[in-house]
Amino acid sequence: MEMELESIILPGVSEQRPLVIAGPCSAETEEQVLETARSLAAKGVKIFRAGIWKPRTKPGGFEGVGAEGLQWLKKVKEETGMYVSTEVATKDHVFEALKAGIDILWIGARTTVNPFAVQEIADALKGVDIPVLIKNPVNPDLELWIGAIERIYGAGIRRIGAIHRGFSSYDKKIYRNLPLWHIPIELRRRMPNLPIICDPSHIGGKRELIASLCQQAMDLSFDGLIVESHRDPDCAWSDACQQVTPDVLDYVLNLLVIRDASQTTENLSELRRQIDQIDEQLLELLAKRMRISKEIGIYKKEHNMPILQSPRYNEILEKRSVMGQDLELNTDFVKEILTSIHEESVRQQMVIMNEA
Repeated sequence: MEMELESIILPGVSEQRPLVIAGPCSAETEEQVLETARSLAAKGVKIFRAGIWKPRTKPGGFEGVGAEGLQWLKKVKEETGMYVSTEVATKDHVFEALKAGIDILWIGARTTVNPFAVQEIADALKGVDIPVLIKNPVNPDLELWIGAIERIYGAGIRRIGAIHRGFSSYDKKIYRNLPLWHIPIELRRRMPNLPIICDPSHIGGKRELIASLCQQAMDLSFDGLIVESHRDPDCAWSDACQQVTPDVLDYVLNLLVIRDASQTTENLSELRRQIDQIDEQLLELLAKRMRISKEIGIYKKEHNMPILQSPRYNEILEKRSVMGQDLELNTDFVKEILTSIHEESVRQQMVIMNEA
């Protein structure tokens, strides 16, 4: 679907990168909301965020103050002049938020994963002109993310943005949610006019990772940042570890290096030409490798051998990984490439095995 989108930038907000949306994970008390908002406004932040309804992984945690908190956001608007934003997960949330004059809505990762829920929200938004930001689903499924964006677009919303908050994984050694940057990069390729905002708080899960994630997002030409900021993060009622004070957020933002996207690329033309040549050689080599794999498949069929030869596959992974290290290539990168090549080889041999 080709989409004609309008800018999500609101009047009085700078069009320079990054667009910054900041505020606590959850609206806890009126005092907490207003104090945090005042501090952020004093630092120049124009858009305030706070969760009103908080779907939690397990019951028993703080699940938000509910519609009462919308009145606190109205006071933020009146007192500071900031725009306010919150997450909606049902049609009732949409109606309550619109009635309270919320300026920006976002759809959370747990909602994006459910097309029925997204469609319910889309139906509730018909006839409304408001910016809507859509977080990636919890699982790394680009089509599901695009599907949610298209559903909101289908409701007549033209001010749409995406929020990259990372993807759930059992591997939580570093990040709470793996960045998997290639997915939002592919989203940008498929939807070049769609603003993409990074959520370093949910990707990192730890406040000490926020600065580096913000810089990575800027280096990848993301349009903005949505960061959780709390007056007293250690005492936050939800996601305390990933929130920062307004002072720390201001420090992080002031350290950001924003690359000049308008710089000429003439000096890169020769290097890019070399890349093109190498890519052509890589594809030719891959085609040659697959032809040999097919020959192996024919031999296995003629001699009634199984396709999968686990010892051989393990040998390839181990030896090529060591070779990759010697060539200063990341081991995980090498294994991922080899795994993809092996999967395609197996697929082609299965075709041969099943031929009459």
